[in-house]
Amino acid sequence: MGKRDELIAKYADDLKNKCKMTPDMALLTKVTIGCGPSIYDDDASTVAGSQASELETVKNNFLIKKLGLKDGPQLMAAINSVIETYGKSERNKYRAVVYYMLVKHFGKEAIYK
Repeated sequence: MGKRDELIAKYADDLKNKCKMTPDMALLTKVTIGCGPSIYDDDASTVAGSQASELETVKNNFLIKKLGLKDGPQLMAAINSVIETYGKSERNKYRAVVYYMLVKHFGKEAIYK
């Protein structure tokens, strides 16, 4: 099993145990691949849920640029909802897991088909 497969298994475990969701493994794999090499970097692989600048980056680079959503208060509300689901006190909020939950939230799975 390669490093990426190990990470995907870890992300699936987080979705099941921390977020109480049953992951769609095909979608999770595609979202993880979409994150690129950042998944291998300790700092870039996680989202700092308490940093406003980090959440803005998720909004601008992922929700607006990647998913093609229109900017508005609903985007930050969705990000905060995902952070809440993951657990504010959870130290490692993996970027791929946060992105996966945002894709599901907005029903944008088709982008990863």
